[in-house]
Amino acid sequence: MDYPSPHLMPRRYSYAVLLAAVAVGLLMPRLANWLLGPALLLGMLLLGVAHGACDQYVVPATHPLLARERARYWAGFLGGYLGLAGVVLVLWWRWPALALAVFFGLTAWHWGSADAPVGGPHRSQWLAHSLLRGSFLFLVPLWCWPTETQAVVNGLLALAGAAPVSAAGYALALTWLAPTVLGGHLLLWGSYLMQGRGTVAATDALEVALLTALLVVLPPVLSAGVYFVFWHSLQHVQRMSELMSGANGEAVTGRRILADVGFFLRRSVPLLLISLLALAVLYGLAWTRAASPSVLLSLALLVASVVTLPHALLVTLGMDAARWRR
Repeated sequence: MDYPSPHLMPRRYSYAVLLAAVAVGLLMPRLANWLLGPALLLGMLLLGVAHGACDQYVVPATHPLLARERARYWAGFLGGYLGLAGVVLVLWWRWPALALAVFFGLTAWHWGSADAPVGGPHRSQWLAHSLLRGSFLFLVPLWCWPTETQAVVNGLLALAGAAPVSAAGYALALTWLAPTVLGGHLLLWGSYLMQGRGTVAATDALEVALLTALLVVLPPVLSAGVYFVFWHSLQHVQRMSELMSGANGEAVTGRRILADVGFFLRRSVPLLLISLLALAVLYGLAWTRAASPSVLLSLALLVASVVTLPHALLVTLGMDAARWRR
């Protein structure tokens, strides 16, 4: 039996943005930064940063019994969230190479699981898709933009005071990762077809093709930004808005998506303002020290890594509980 995804419509809006970004990269590659930069900056503030600013609503929406006592819930939420963020900071301080591996591994898992088909896949298929899609998003830039990708990774390690990864290390990673990810996708699509889920297999293949075009045409920073803002963050905002408003099952249109984004932003205002203020102070201090663009990028990734662990755990254990329990 084939199960259509209720999130297919909002993804089609993401498809359109990706195609537009690819067109810019193909037709005006020298102007891509100038043309895509402002939209990415605005999207990063309204969707990228904001998409984690409603994490406090995940447990009340998915496990309301755990949030019955407001004071106890907030104490537990803040303690757990800040505690996990503190663990990541300790990792960066003592073992930066391990912190980098945890950050990229968690990001790959989080992005891949967020893109998994909705509506009936087996747990093994959900796990396979989560690992394969997330790894794919890192594999293509490393393959097609090796110099730029290595510069981003080594810049983050340099900011943490760690030794860079050698070219041989990246080559070894490609040797193992490429056949595993490519072969794994073929096996996954085959399993969908064997279950009579041709629509799911075709949709997943289409998404892989779209993402391949994005990751091949645009350099890593731009392609990752477009994906993170207009695909990953938009889908998360849509999903959280449905959970918080109880609007599951309603028809998804462009107007509905705008309404959901507005609904989400109104509830994310407190943490969003705190996050933006903290980022402004942090970047203000870095700017006064004449930090280069590469250092500012590394600093942004370091800040993102601190909240990735608690955010990804909340999504996996709360919003995705029905998938891994199946």
